[in-house]
Amino acid sequence: MVFSVRLFEGYKMRDPTAFLEKEYNELVEKALDWRLKEVQGPSEPVSIVDGREVIILCSNNYLGLTTHPKLKQAALDAVKKYGVGSGAVRAISGTMDLHMELERRLAKFKKAEASLTYPTGFMANSGLIPQLIGNEDIIVSDELNHGSIIDGVRLSRADRAVYRHNDAEHLAEVLDEAEKHSPEYRRILVITDGVFSMDGDIAPLDEVAKLGAEHGAMIYVDDAHGEGVLGDGGRGIVSHFGLTHKEVHVEMGTFSKAYGTIGGHISGSDALVKFAWNKSRTWLLSSSHPPAVAAATIAAIDVLETEPQHVRNLWRNTDYFKKAAQELGFNTGNSQTPIIPIIVGESHKAKALADRLYEDGVFVVPIVFPMVARDLARIRVQMHAKLTTEQLDSVIEKMETIGRDLDII
Repeated sequence: MVFSVRLFEGYKMRDPTAFLEKEYNELVEKALDWRLKEVQGPSEPVSIVDGREVIILCSNNYLGLTTHPKLKQAALDAVKKYGVGSGAVRAISGTMDLHMELERRLAKFKKAEASLTYPTGFMANSGLIPQLIGNEDIIVSDELNHGSIIDGVRLSRADRAVYRHNDAEHLAEVLDEAEKHSPEYRRILVITDGVFSMDGDIAPLDEVAKLGAEHGAMIYVDDAHGEGVLGDGGRGIVSHFGLTHKEVHVEMGTFSKAYGTIGGHISGSDALVKFAWNKSRTWLLSSSHPPAVAAATIAAIDVLETEPQHVRNLWRNTDYFKKAAQELGFNTGNSQTPIIPIIVGESHKAKALADRLYEDGVFVVPIVFPMVARDLARIRVQMHAKLTTEQLDSVIEKMETIGRDLDII
């Protein structure tokens, strides 16, 4: 200890972490910081947040399955039988019969040869993309793809090209250039979100798949927000467009949204799944889902297959709310799904709108740069299957009053 003190005598000590507080304060000044609120109860349309009863319109729990009795009972039964953890990574002793059953059920539901689950959706993208593509290849990516896709792309050593958002003509141009590259690329991977999480619009996956086939490219879709929402009975975007996994080679999704649990997954060919579990380090080096999560997710598939009213109610509420917001003059962008942006422009105005709504009993979150462009700040409304028409009318009335006060409408 004496030696350590003497070693630094005469030196001016500097704090190497001083930048943390400085950069955080800069975010606060620009209204670009995240302010966390505490949900003090279940994820329901009406819950207690920071001690206040509010209508929650910023949850990914689209169908309300987080509190569905069948999911809760399945989780409790699994804890009694298996305990609370799996004890290992999947590749060693962490593969339980529940995990295998979940993947069989999911593959059948998705009409795929096979499925593989990951601890999270982010880990599916960051773990698989760099293994599919290497330094002799190119990734062609939609310009508004999710951050988990971007991180997966960065982890690869492949060349990268970006096409304008949902612009199939530009994608065709980019693919033409990729095919002319010298030396010739070994592989081309086209990757897109299915539903874009900030705008609620849907990728033209049918056109993307067609162009991929013409250029010999692999097609990878991240359908996190389409799971349980789009397609036949909530089967997702591949089903929505009537495609197969011979045309869309990797269908990635999550359980943490409409399914009501947590985790990521991929569906496609048997070869894809075997490749992924041997190559994907986020899968190989992460412990598997707790038994309760696997069991509850199996129950979620049961609910989707046997209770179609949840998806119907979600879309009924989506259409009702979106029409009312547009009639008042709110800018909902190009939303085609239960994600409905209310675009207001500057970040301070988005935060003011969110704060005023919270004071009036409506919990929404402002979305600002870098999540969206600086001049496209918004609140992001996400519909819920269990909201009533009376609750929606109440929200619309409050939005109208506050929107006029803030000169948004």
